[in-house]
Amino acid sequence: MASTPTTLPAPGVSGGGRYRATRRRRSSTWVGWSFILPNFLGFATLTLVPVIASLALSFLDWDSYSTPRWVGLANFERMIHNDTFWTALRNTAYYAVGHVPLTLAAALGFAVLLNQKLRGVQFFRTALFFPYITSLVAVAVVWNMLLSPDLGPVNQFLRGLGIDHPPGWTTSTTWAMPAVIVASVWRDLGYYMILYLAGLQTIPAELYEAAQVDGASGWQRFWHITVPSLRPTTFFVLIMLTISSFKVFDLIQVMTEGGPGRSTLVLSQVIFREGITQGRFGYSSAVSMVLFVIVLTITVVQFRWQRRSER
Repeated sequence: MASTPTTLPAPGVSGGGRYRATRRRRSSTWVGWSFILPNFLGFATLTLVPVIASLALSFLDWDSYSTPRWVGLANFERMIHNDTFWTALRNTAYYAVGHVPLTLAAALGFAVLLNQKLRGVQFFRTALFFPYITSLVAVAVVWNMLLSPDLGPVNQFLRGLGIDHPPGWTTSTTWAMPAVIVASVWRDLGYYMILYLAGLQTIPAELYEAAQVDGASGWQRFWHITVPSLRPTTFFVLIMLTISSFKVFDLIQVMTEGGPGRSTLVLSQVIFREGITQGRFGYSSAVSMVLFVIVLTITVVQFRWQRRSER
């Protein structure tokens, strides 16, 4: 009668040792989940669940009082044939195209300037960052006062230069959006300047010294050392600026309320008006889904472009 072979433990590893190792792995797993769980719960409660609910609402007709009614793609069909939606989409793209490159360029320029050993550099860094932590309502009110067509110091200065009919700024359908973009760039550049300053301080000084010894000019050192070294920072800044530009709401709401006319009306305001003001939560959710898809698509394209550039 053949005997059953006995499985022996690996040399140097007892059954108790394997049990303790398994317990350590499980303990480490639970510790990791304990760190992740609070953030995940916040994300699920404040972001994931509302996004899923908004997706479901986009196929319903609901005013928060009556019973939700399934309408399928009716909200999206209405949106496609709604001129206000297309106007808001164009204005949102206009704002993003102006806000993103101007803020990025201004933040990088001031970061390079304030990365030098200058007297009072800490004061200027603080002064440029201060608008970002200031109440956005206060920023909008101050800029409305500065850009007042009749009494604003900006137009007073332009009249002093001999311009008899300066722009109406926030009261003009032509100049309202540029005025909002300028105010937004002024407010945001300090934050992104800090990010660029952090990136600049990680670049080894030896690279600049070697380039200077080789006779490279200041522009050549900037273009061939600074810009490539800041590529990860620039990518992050570009992503954050793009997202914030497409979901802009509060600054425009306070400065112009989407006017004059519909010259500064953006998609976030359409979502707010249709949902909160008019009670058409289904249509509002449909517009928000379109905005979500637009931002997601642009972000994915930027990630792929970054990967190709790294190769």
